[in-house]
Amino acid sequence: MTELRVETLILPGCKLGPDNPLPFFREKATDRTVKQHESLPDEKRKYFGWQAGQRVLPYRMQDQYSRQRVDYAMKVVVLENDFLKATFWVELGGRLMSLIYKPLNRELLYNNPVFQPANLAIRNAWFAGGIEWNVAHYGHSCHTCSPVFAAAITDAQGEPGLRLYEFDRLKGFLWHTDFYLPSRSEFLIAFTQVVNPRDEDSSMYWWTNIAVPELPGVRILAPTDQAIYIDSALEGFGYAQLPDLPSLPGKDPTYSLNWPNANEFFFQCDQADIPWEAALDEHGSGLIEASTPRLKYRKLFCWGTHQGGRHWQGFLAAPGMAYLEIQAGLAPTQLHHLPFAAGEAWHWTEFFGFMQADPAKVHDPNYAAAWRAVDGVLKERITADQMAAIEQSCLEQSERNSNMILQNGSGWGALEQICTGQVQHDHLPGAFYFPPSSLGAEQARWLALFNDKMLPEQPPELVPGEWQVQKEWRERLAASLITPENRNWFALLHYGVMLAEAFDQDGATAAWRESIEKKPSAWAYRNLAVLAQNNGQIEEAVDLYRQGWQLAQSGGLPLEALAHEYLSLLVQAGQYTQARAVFGSLPNDAANSDRVQIVWARVALKLNQLDAVEQALQRSFATVREGQVDLTDLWFEMWQRREALQSGTALEEISLERVKAAHPAPPEIDFRSAE
Repeated sequence: MTELRVETLILPGCKLGPDNPLPFFREKATDRTVKQHESLPDEKRKYFGWQAGQRVLPYRMQDQYSRQRVDYAMKVVVLENDFLKATFWVELGGRLMSLIYKPLNRELLYNNPVFQPANLAIRNAWFAGGIEWNVAHYGHSCHTCSPVFAAAITDAQGEPGLRLYEFDRLKGFLWHTDFYLPSRSEFLIAFTQVVNPRDEDSSMYWWTNIAVPELPGVRILAPTDQAIYIDSALEGFGYAQLPDLPSLPGKDPTYSLNWPNANEFFFQCDQADIPWEAALDEHGSGLIEASTPRLKYRKLFCWGTHQGGRHWQGFLAAPGMAYLEIQAGLAPTQLHHLPFAAGEAWHWTEFFGFMQADPAKVHDPNYAAAWRAVDGVLKERITADQMAAIEQSCLEQSERNSNMILQNGSGWGALEQICTGQVQHDHLPGAFYFPPSSLGAEQARWLALFNDKMLPEQPPELVPGEWQVQKEWRERLAASLITPENRNWFALLHYGVMLAEAFDQDGATAAWRESIEKKPSAWAYRNLAVLAQNNGQIEEAVDLYRQGWQLAQSGGLPLEALAHEYLSLLVQAGQYTQARAVFGSLPNDAANSDRVQIVWARVALKLNQLDAVEQALQRSFATVREGQVDLTDLWFEMWQRREALQSGTALEEISLERVKAAHPAPPEIDFRSAE
């Protein structure tokens, strides 16, 4: 019998603080430049890097967290039958954090025992473990550390299931994943549907990220011999036949512990009738994930066995707890996006469960023989036709509204239903129900713009709140600004953000300067400074930041985010004495934050205050970015300068390689992806 229930989980965790109030504008280049090896086939070059440029708005950055853990009480939803118990963290992106195979009481996933955010997602905050649902744009999704809608549903036989869904503000998409666990099923079924309800074509991205324990002997298999790999020598992507990857010469890349450095490669399962990926231990057992054909590509990611990789894994959980990721996606790599036409809807179905195969065959040195053995066992348990029939049933069930909301997500879907009509087309599945009760204070100001045809003003001493950048809202705000009395400083501030995100720098500059004329604010000065900095106008940017900084200090605004940006710019401009003065004026909470301490260490290094550099590095940093080398670079240059001062030798004459060997970086500040 299948059961769906809500529980409370208590574990050590670091709660997220308020969002960063500053808008982070998208890159000018909407496509990413990707180096491609001549071995890459023409069909794999298409859409490589297309529409993959960095973007965050209208979301705000989630960068307020630490490493101070407290007892964290979290709402979770459990879906369970006689074979599997699935636990979802609905307040954190709907992460499937645990999947237990009950006959063996075996956890199939890497179930992180702590909640420790780290700087790895589009909005910064991300955490390791379980299965994550990444939608819309390259990177870990905007909702990964936010609540999503969770609702109780039933399958065609009336057994309970769980629906996760949300409105993705980045591109205006809708997505839902319906989970079913029929009484006699040994597979957790996950039916996903993505919809572009807008009148504009866009680009789509989806990767299911699955964390599993990294144990000696674990092998990763998928039904193909073809792979796209990262060529570290060329810093680009190549195409090769498994198990021989030029990125790991002489070793089998399907065993993650063979990788010395963090790395990844993508299985090209184009020809598989059932795409799948499995992480199987020395006994031939572990997790398998399989899907219907639309989700045809797979990936292996590992942190590597070097000091930085091992530190990352312990940093994200607890020392000694290693994991790797197997992933499933729509496109050949994560830097590919696919065209997603206006009004289009796609769907696919995934199956997660326990796999037991002959260990001798799983670990056959002949890679093709190994994956074919697992493929045969899988198809004895479920066929492509059976998967297609299950998917059709799930598709029909997606037309039904949910029976009961278990967890509210954001109020933005409800706002769109009321105001734009973009998410209430007749052809939309019934799965997308956004109750009016989900509307909150952030949506209220935009609802006022819709109803009253003006964006109400607020004091500059208050945080501006959530941004809106969709074309419909930009046009609505522009129409309201035709009326002179509606052109208040606050409306012009938001209008400038909309224009900047649409690459209209002249329009944004005019809006923010008019906003300042109406009422000076740190927010408008900061945004003007960002545009100036991006255009290489460093002196002008410094002056604009200075004016914004003075207003922020006098107005009692949150200072950490602005201080970090201002100090970073002063370092770029070589104004180290001024940077020291700004740092000295900070209140303790801002001065002691991770990001500010790193910039202060750079300032102290340039001023040869080397003891201050070492002191700044003697802490446990929380917001370091994946692969970031700032801390180790600071450490090595600090020792290089010390040796130069002690010996009276010019800095450039001190061998950095010898310094690295003599003064290795402490493990707690080593976040490098390679030695």
